[in-house]
Amino acid sequence: MSDLVHERDLERNVSEMLSEDLQKLNRFKTAMQRQEGGLHYKFLPIQPIEFCQKNHLNYCESNVIKYVCRHRNKNGAEDIRKAIHNLELLLDLEYGE
Repeated sequence: MSDLVHERDLERNVSEMLSEDLQKLNRFKTAMQRQEGGLHYKFLPIQPIEFCQKNHLNYCESNVIKYVCRHRNKNGAEDIRKAIHNLELLLDLEYGE
């Protein structure tokens, strides 16, 4: 077996072990301490979900907060359009406009 093939196998094994260890560690974290699918909220001083819950925001209002908070670190302009769409839905549902 060539050194390159052996090195790839070693890297794959180490990667698998680290992945398993991280999964085990995540079991001990609370839901607010971990994030599924990315890191776009991890570095914010206040989690959008925590802000929304404490301020009793409805679904559309919460989505606006979520999309505005993450647009720079996730989907860019698409998230801004989603925030605007949720504001338009809020106008329709709350004010009939």
